[in-house]
Amino acid sequence: MFEEFMGIPAHPLVLHAAVVFVPLLALLSVGYAFVPVIRPHTRWVLGLLAVGAPASALLTKLSGDAFLARLRGANQVSPEYLPRLEAHQDLGNLTLYATIGAAVVALALVRLVAPTGSPAAASNRPALTWSLRGLALLTAAAALYYVIRTGDSGAKAVWEGL
Repeated sequence: MFEEFMGIPAHPLVLHAAVVFVPLLALLSVGYAFVPVIRPHTRWVLGLLAVGAPASALLTKLSGDAFLARLRGANQVSPEYLPRLEAHQDLGNLTLYATIGAAVVALALVRLVAPTGSPAAASNRPALTWSLRGLALLTAAAALYYVIRTGDSGAKAVWEGL
């Protein structure tokens, strides 16, 4: 199901959504947490990214798993490159987990940190708000780190040959 799209391997097509949405989720969640002025304007965007980024990371992972299984089945992978592809696959799993964590924190931010100027903004609990801000920073950094590492390992695997 996730192997091909119109005869082209789906993984190189789908991964671009994760490459765009995961960093956007990370950057916007940190912005939402630390820059109150942008909250009213970006609340819905952050909520949508919190759903779309993990979905794109999941589709990328599933299409990558199908692509690797196809390459293995057709004996198109040299045995010396297989560990590199498996390391890329492991990084893809970590990217998915980090993105899910960042998305959960982003949804908590949208739900619990009210936009500036709203009546609920005065009732925010400072300890909860600062905890969420710290979590937003940590999960955003993890998601960015893993999406960059995963992309780098995949690009090196392609350009240095299979």
